[in-house]
Amino acid sequence: MYKVDLNSDLGESFGNYKLGCDEDVTKYVSSVNVACGFHAGDPSVMQRTVELAKQNGAAVGAHPGYPDLQGFGRRKLDCTPAELKAYTLYQLGALDAFCRENGLKLQHVKPHGAMYNTIAVDEARAIAVAEAIAEYDSELIFLALAGSKMVSAAEKVGIKAASEVFADRAYMPDGTLTPRSMPGSVIKDTDEAIARTVRMIKEGVVTAISGEEVPIMAQSVCVHGDNPKAVEFVRTIRERLEAEGIKIAPIREVIG
Repeated sequence: MYKVDLNSDLGESFGNYKLGCDEDVTKYVSSVNVACGFHAGDPSVMQRTVELAKQNGAAVGAHPGYPDLQGFGRRKLDCTPAELKAYTLYQLGALDAFCRENGLKLQHVKPHGAMYNTIAVDEARAIAVAEAIAEYDSELIFLALAGSKMVSAAEKVGIKAASEVFADRAYMPDGTLTPRSMPGSVIKDTDEAIARTVRMIKEGVVTAISGEEVPIMAQSVCVHGDNPKAVEFVRTIRERLEAEGIKIAPIREVIG
């Protein structure tokens, strides 16, 4: 029996600005990554998103990012490892307050955007984030880019890691995500994206943008749901994965 988690980044609205289709997406995923106020989200949005996850039986994870609301956390900041550790701890504590209020236990931590991309290749900074997670709660799972420095950092620090793949993103030959600035970085054809996802789960390989076959481990699949068309994709990919005999379950049940 194949088993995988479906996760999505939610809680990215801010004040009067609404972003994403959280109410619909949460119905189809098994884990949600909640923005913690640095790159997106605010206290009221965080509270509502946690409540929504509880209503739909989705596990909750923190989605910490750089302190960059205007750039949506996608601009790389020159942060020291110590600063990254502090940023991570701060955001974990904020989201955990809303989880406790709702009687939920925080399941995982998935860094956002430029922070995610940085620590995927920067060992010192990956270890700093892993240390923050371990010191806050050693039972938390580090949701990490498959094959990256994030996975090895979790091993060195002594916490669990779950290997994440992306249904709608192209890969470089080294296993990193193709930069969004490059043509073909986002896979827009639903059938192609789902076929690639099934292959990553069942065969452990993905075809890089160069055409090379790259080994990959898929324990959690990120599905983006920030527009109405994407909601249909989230629903479709769940149905197709289940039709392929792949069980959808929260991260903690996938990695044991």
